[in-house]
Amino acid sequence: KFRLDLGGQSDNTFRLKINEAYPLKPRFEVPLVLVTQPEPAEISVISRDEKTIVLGLGETSKAVLTFKPLRIDFFSGDNLVLSTNARGMMKFEHLRYKKGSAEAVEGGEEVLGEDEEEPDMWEESYGGHSDSKPNGPTAVAMDFTFAGLDNVYGIPQHADTFSLKDTSTTDPYRLYNLDVFEYELWNPMALYASIPFMMGHSAKGSVGLFWLNAAEGFIDIKKDGQGLLGSVSSMFSAKTEKQVDTFWMFESGIMDMFIMMGPTPKDISRQYGSLTGNTPLPQEFAIAYHQCRWNYNDQEDVNMVEAKFDEHDIPMDVMWLDIEHTDGKKYFTWDTRKFPDSVAMIENLSSHGRKLVTIVDPHIKKDSGYWVHNDLSSKGLYVKNQDGGDYEGWCWPGASYYPDFLNAEARDYFAEQYKLSVYKGSTLDCYTWNDMNEPSVFNGPEVTMAKDKMHGEVEHRDMHNMYGMVYTMATHKGHLIRSENTLRPFVLTRSAYAGSQRYAAIWTGDNTAEWGHLEASIPMCLSLSIAGMGFCGADIGGFFGNPDGELFVRWYQAAAFQPFFRSHAHIDTKRREPWLYSAGEMALIRTAVRSRYALLPLWYTLFYEQEQDGTPPMRPLWYEFPEDEGSYAKEGSHMVGSSLLVAPVLTKGSTQVNVYFPGSTLWYDIWSHQKLDVSGSINYAAPYEKIPVFQRGGTIIPRRERVRRSAALMHDDPITLVVAPDKEGKASGTLYLDDGKSFAYQQGAKLYMQFTWDNGKMESKMISPAGMSTPVWLERVLVLGSAPPPGQVATVSSPSGTSSAQASYDYTTQVLTVRRPGVKLDMEWTIRV
Repeated sequence: KFRLDLGGQSDNTFRLKINEAYPLKPRFEVPLVLVTQPEPAEISVISRDEKTIVLGLGETSKAVLTFKPLRIDFFSGDNLVLSTNARGMMKFEHLRYKKGSAEAVEGGEEVLGEDEEEPDMWEESYGGHSDSKPNGPTAVAMDFTFAGLDNVYGIPQHADTFSLKDTSTTDPYRLYNLDVFEYELWNPMALYASIPFMMGHSAKGSVGLFWLNAAEGFIDIKKDGQGLLGSVSSMFSAKTEKQVDTFWMFESGIMDMFIMMGPTPKDISRQYGSLTGNTPLPQEFAIAYHQCRWNYNDQEDVNMVEAKFDEHDIPMDVMWLDIEHTDGKKYFTWDTRKFPDSVAMIENLSSHGRKLVTIVDPHIKKDSGYWVHNDLSSKGLYVKNQDGGDYEGWCWPGASYYPDFLNAEARDYFAEQYKLSVYKGSTLDCYTWNDMNEPSVFNGPEVTMAKDKMHGEVEHRDMHNMYGMVYTMATHKGHLIRSENTLRPFVLTRSAYAGSQRYAAIWTGDNTAEWGHLEASIPMCLSLSIAGMGFCGADIGGFFGNPDGELFVRWYQAAAFQPFFRSHAHIDTKRREPWLYSAGEMALIRTAVRSRYALLPLWYTLFYEQEQDGTPPMRPLWYEFPEDEGSYAKEGSHMVGSSLLVAPVLTKGSTQVNVYFPGSTLWYDIWSHQKLDVSGSINYAAPYEKIPVFQRGGTIIPRRERVRRSAALMHDDPITLVVAPDKEGKASGTLYLDDGKSFAYQQGAKLYMQFTWDNGKMESKMISPAGMSTPVWLERVLVLGSAPPPGQVATVSSPSGTSSAQASYDYTTQVLTVRRPGVKLDMEWTIRV
């Protein structure tokens, strides 16, 4: 017997839960992912009879539950958006005793008959590994039909197109976190992260589906479904023009699904964020440029590389150290021959506004002289074998053990290791990279942990995909502890699950120096972004291999417009700091990096807004133009916030890009300021020195034009506002400012303002009360595509009084410039031209 619960959650979300009514023992229900238990919302019974019950949620959402055969149809208004078990493919393998076992004989429980027994149901061997399967077969599966649409998105992480492909003739999409060496492109194979979240979108609206299950999963997709979706309650029309059929299966756990009813993509992001949390605002340095390599050789090498960035006038905020910086791969230690004074090295970086990141992996070296190993062993905090002994695997240090991070005591112990008194040689300007946390086990099945290892009473198979997440929970807490909750943490993770966004940024793992991997970075980051992991990026240039100058330049140009901006390379690759390329190529890389720094005020504002409402900084075109059907399957371009359309060069030798312009608005080339009144696809020039980026008509973006060596040194610099009027001569935008590092903003120490432009009049209004003062002032206003002003003077009004500023006009570019209005940005003001 099974128990079905269908309820309403706040913010237009249904929760569907199916579990055994009387299991032999409790089945695993995923903890720690939901921010809190979701707030219930009242559902009303609209009608019922002997076959169905119709439930209402809010003003427009309905669920039609058909009893036999079981089926649930979800409606937004009168539009069917999602059907559950419409194809009758639900499977739920209940817990049972193995035939002939002592429990079966003693309990007289029902067991499988002879014809139901299959090989490998209770034990499986493959590739020299064995899985004892003590609970036997425990899979759960369900079909979901997305109605009235052609495209579904999400379920990261896969190196595939953003619009998920039909898998009728291929393997299904697999969700199983693995350390994959040189992963293949355009493939549904499993990678480092697994987030069982899918979004469907059409011009009629969006719907989201999240299945809270951390076991290995497979998802099949069939497109081009046509016609009637079977019979449903006669009070609704279930006829759809098209549909996408999906089939989800997990190896164990329960059915615990959330159906987010939107109706817009941004509503889905907010609804999903209310369940699993939003990405917290990072420190300013974290969204600037990061320089990494496996490995910078020693302290002298780090100091040299940092100095070279200054010598070549390339901004940089963070230096990174990989595993070779440690004493024999023992984390929280230093190789003191290579790094004799790590504190001095970090303080040298800090004096220029920079930070250091060191790697801390979850595998713990088997070494009786290593305090971390001794403590975890004596406290019993390692993952166990079936016999209760500590599980031993093989990783970078050799023989290694793996902390049981599902156990709060293990997480707390690990967090304590980040205290400066414990992690000697670190400072508060040293942050953390959590790699290899799928977990990677070199001698394990598929290079990971065997499924029958134990986390207390929980089998690893039940929680595998969340191991990386619970590890980053420990690191994040450690950062808070060491700064006494004053500084925002920065953690980068390779492995992730739903909820990981609360603790860490992510990158796309061990990519390769090939044009296809540059191309794949966009859909991979978009898939992560809509599934909550909005702080994402890819290794610039590719981790494996040696990028030539053209690929390296084009990769920097593209990555400058992605949320996480880091260059990284394998230990066997050639050194690839920008000055090791030709002078011309280095100059282009410098321009790309500086373009990122000029836009840091925009990025920082977008990250703040992401924390508030879940909307990611990097977005698909249809997030902003939800009714533009031509954008639904477009690949290779994306939005930054609501204001910038980015179309990078993704193929070798290209000097133009086919750009798709959604909607019917104006666009402005951000480099030349040329006004474009275009819709649909056009070929656009992309010479070596630039990539096509366009500001959307109707937006205002903040910039800092005085680019310095690091973000911290630009923190108090003045702002330039770039106004791109729409066809009605209007525009708006926002700017967020705070101290760039602490949690004081959560107590109101912040400035969040909206700018509006209306045919010659510009206003700044506080969205929330001004909670701090700032030296930041308004240096310039640029109005693109403007007609000549009536005069050469602009009037500036603020609480400080009325003044005038110079207004000039460039007839070639059609740009109106108001110079040095001089107003501070902690007050409201008006400018009239």
